Amino acid sequence: MALPARLLLTRPLAQAQDWSGRLAALGVPTLAFPLIDIVPTDDAQPARQAWGALDRFQLVMFVSPNAVRHFFDYRPAGQPWPAGVLAATVGPGSAHALQAAGVPAARIVQPPADAVMLDSEHLWPEILRVAGGDWNGRAALMVRGDGGREWLGDRLREAGAAVEAISVYRRQCPVLDAPSRHQLAQALASPQNHIWLFSSSEAVGYLASMASPESGTDWATLRAITTHERIAERARALGLRHVVLVRPEATAVADAFRRLAGTPLESPT
Repeated sequence: MALPARLLLTRPLAQAQDWSGRLAALGVPTLAFPLIDIVPTDDAQPARQAWGALDRFQLVMFVSPNAVRHFFDYRPAGQPWPAGVLAATVGPGSAHALQAAGVPAARIVQPPADAVMLDSEHLWPEILRVAGGDWNGRAALMVRGDGGREWLGDRLREAGAAVEAISVYRRQCPVLDAPSRHQLAQALASPQNHIWLFSSSEAVGYLASMASPESGTDWATLRAITTHERIAERARALGLRHVVLVRPEATAVADAFRRLAGTPLESPT
């Protein structure tokens, strides 16, 4: 029996396509509808300089698969990942991207597989563990987009580490073409046929800005899956009542999709 809805994947296009393949294998019908565009920064010099002195860092923290991809775009030809440098990340998507780029799995630090949430707070104990609890005098590099949370960098500084940060990409609201505007109008007008997957608070904000004021969108009727409590809070602040919080894993998303697909819209979950 076919499911009565499609899952709208709002991640940037490359990640949306990857998620589409994994979810299709689990029987979830999807549609890529990126609500964030990722573009490289205008200044490539910080990334090139970081590659030139990468072995002076004990840890390089990647905030997303986009951080991995754009940082490795500047890797000098043939240069391997330094043996003494750890690569940290909060999500399995970034960990997979690091391994695909040639970082040995043994050098990747991430939250435990059974962590309640995949975020900086659950990564921090692992970063302490691999350093024997002592980051005093060590160096760490944060690779990220423009802006972002400072929580993990602050913890490292408090532990005595010298922390540097570089931006390798920018996030921006996408400009919708005519077919995409039609898809958006359809999704907002027929919430019973669509479920949104949000992996970024920014995506929720961009969705709100894209909705035509004339559409009279009833946000309370939209159903959404979110991958962090902060994103869930942003969705609820917009007015969504049907919000399910899950780990950013395909099986968890598929289970949540099936639950929401059978939820009457007049009853909040």
